[in-house]
Parts: sequence; C-alpha cells; structure tokens
Amino acid sequence: MSAASVWSVAQFRLQGSKVLAVDMAGDAVKAKNGAMVAYEGEMTFKKMTGGGDGLRGMVTRRLTGEQMEVMEVKGHGTCYFADRASEISLVTLHGDTLYVESSNLLCTDSGLRTGTSFTGLRGASQGTGLFTTTVEGSGQAAIMSAGTAVVLRVTPNMPLQVDPGAYIAHTGKLKQHFQSGVNFRTFMGEGSGEAFQIRFEGEGLVYVQPSERNTIGGDV
Repeated sequence: MSAASVWSVAQFRLQGSKVLAVDMAGDAVKAKNGAMVAYEGEMTFKKMTGGGDGLRGMVTRRLTGEQMEVMEVKGHGTCYFADRASEISLVTLHGDTLYVESSNLLCTDSGLRTGTSFTGLRGASQGTGLFTTTVEGSGQAAIMSAGTAVVLRVTPNMPLQVDPGAYIAHTGKLKQHFQSGVNFRTFMGEGSGEAFQIRFEGEGLVYVQPSERNTIGGDV
C-alpha cells in the first residue's frame, strides 16, 4: 500500500489558534456545515446527510439525536474553517480511533471514517444511553474547545476523573465508566439532581476544555 493511499494530500495547519487552514490539491475534507469562513482557489461544496457512515450510523443518530451537519469540500486551493471563535487543536491518527463530542468536531480528512459509538449509561435512575462520535483511520482531524484544550495522559497506574461538561475527546485504549452520585460541583455543595463524572482507565489521552458547556451530563 502506497503512502498516497494511506494519507490524504490535504494539509491541515493553524492560522493562529482559532482558524484552520486546509491546503488541498484535488482531494477533499469533511467539515462542520457552515464552518467555512473563506477559501482561495477552485472549490466545490456538497452538504452531506449526517456525520456517520452507513445504515448503522443513520439509525443510531435517529435514536440518540447524535447529529452532525457535515459538508464535503473538494478542489484545489486553501479553505479556512472556524466556528464561534473556538480554539482549535489538531489530532493525527495512525490507524486508531478518536472519540469526540459531535459539537467539538470541526474537520477531518475525507478518508477518515466517522460514526457513532455507545459509551455507557448517562444516569443510574434514567438508564439513558450516551453516544459519542468516532473518527477512525489514518489522517488528520481538527477538534474545537472553549478555551485552549488541555491534553491529559491516562496510564494504568493513573486513572482520570473528568467532568462531562469539560470533556471533548479521547484516543487510545481507554475504558470509561460513569460514576453516578458525585461530580465536582457536589464537592462544593452546588450540585443538584443526579450528578456524575467520567472515569477513564487504561492507556491514552483525554482532551478537556477549561470552560464547561451546558449539558445534562453534570446534573441529570
């Protein structure tokens, strides 16, 4: 297998910390719909239905509401992407999988496969499921965060607890568990409802943001 068949020609680079520039030479990328802010050269644009590949991805999104409005950009030149002045981080995959919240995924190589994955139960009393977007293969992806993302390493001897509102993405051989009954706000007496946090165990990297988004993850 040649290098060209493994790696996309598209080159991802950051213009500052809040704009992604993608240089293309006849290839394509998949990006969050509406995130393109400018382009140079000759480009074609196509809106894609959903962010996951195949029938299973379509059914999963319909059941869970895990939605990704995606567009395909193809051509020769440079495209610039940004979304609400979010900070952008680049993730390079080497045949592995990136698990990322759909709202935090900005752009991927067109050769990377996207889908959804069941990650556990959101709350003990509700028994509702929590799904996350998966990006698989070899190539580059750009993820967004409210504030500069922090990358935390998890090892077998050092598990990690994360507030769901701060979680963005993770890679590696990690198992995650949802610990009900406690989150960081309950330590300070500010929690309400059924609180929980995410515990990661194994070997890998977890991306967190310094600003919590509003989510039912912290309090159910």
